[in-house]
Amino acid sequence: MSEPVSSIRNLGPAYEEACARVGITSAQQLRDLGPDETYAKLLQAGTKPHFIGYYVLVMGLQGRPWNDCKGKEKEALRKRFDAIKAKSHDKGRSDLEAALNRIGVIEKRR
Repeated sequence: MSEPVSSIRNLGPAYEEACARVGITSAQQLRDLGPDETYAKLLQAGTKPHFIGYYVLVMGLQGRPWNDCKGKEKEALRKRFDAIKAKSHDKGRSDLEAALNRIGVIEKRR
């Protein structure tokens, strides 16, 4: 049996549920995808972007406590988060349009 997503440090049942919604059902799948691709999938599926949610994931995959991220490292992660958010989050769409886009009914805005 594979390890659940919640076996990764810092990630609990809510994170596991969010990952399951995008087809990530094991800790190994998440490790293989890495934090950036995983977080992009979560945003594309409708998860609201939140920097702490992103760096909790990064720290967890490194086996570190979530609050271990500080200074220059945190600034660098913020830049990565902003880039993922800009590429993967439905800005300017209503909730309905975003939902329709997720199921492929309307074309994604560029």
